[in-house]
Amino acid sequence: MAESPRIYTAALIVIGDEILSGRTHDKNIAQVAGWLGIQGIRLAEVRVVADVTAAIVEAVNTLRARNDYLFTTGGIGPTHDDITVDAVAEAFGVSVIVHPEARAILEGYYESRGGLNDARLRMARVPEGAELIPNRYTGAPGIRFANVFLMAGVPHITAGMLDALSGTLEGGAPLLAETVGCWVQESEVADLLRATEKDHPNCQIGSYPFWREGKSGANFVIRSVGADDLAACTRALIAGLEAMERPAIAGGI
Repeated sequence: MAESPRIYTAALIVIGDEILSGRTHDKNIAQVAGWLGIQGIRLAEVRVVADVTAAIVEAVNTLRARNDYLFTTGGIGPTHDDITVDAVAEAFGVSVIVHPEARAILEGYYESRGGLNDARLRMARVPEGAELIPNRYTGAPGIRFANVFLMAGVPHITAGMLDALSGTLEGGAPLLAETVGCWVQESEVADLLRATEKDHPNCQIGSYPFWREGKSGANFVIRSVGADDLAACTRALIAGLEAMERPAIAGGI
């Protein structure tokens, strides 16, 4: 039997009281997940954590241990409640230092913007031994320490940091997907979905129901890292739906 392809996973910690309060709607989960998929890395879990050092430390140590990579968004800015750097340093048992390259970048960026004060210098602080992730927008870099990546909370800045990391992380085969739609209630096809997935162990089937045009329907998303496996599972599901006189709609509804 051929060896199953290696699946690389990542976790994401979204940090910030403003997310938990509902004042700010997170937009980073979707873009991080999409970017990871292109890199051949699967986003396995997401945790939203308050601006509390102990909570961040616990989340970092838990999630970095059971995933290949861990990303954080938020908490690396210039204010007192930006504590992600300190928490990650505590999680790894290292000191926090001012990174000389980060300081130089910020000095250049703020030279015509009022200079580098103490608050802005906070954005040059990193866990000792960390590397920098370029930030094309505001100069303040992201941070890489071991398998942990500290990113900005502002989505367009996060996007730029992700772009800078593109192609630098080891990943597996990209996750492929096909969508099949059907005007049917989930409960009617639950056994078919279960049996089809069991018969195709290298595939996963997700079911996403909806109510539209006065009737129930569902889109079924089949995922696999193997194109042949994906095609076989998709054909089997379509055949099973049609055997129930429930025509399948390729591409979804």
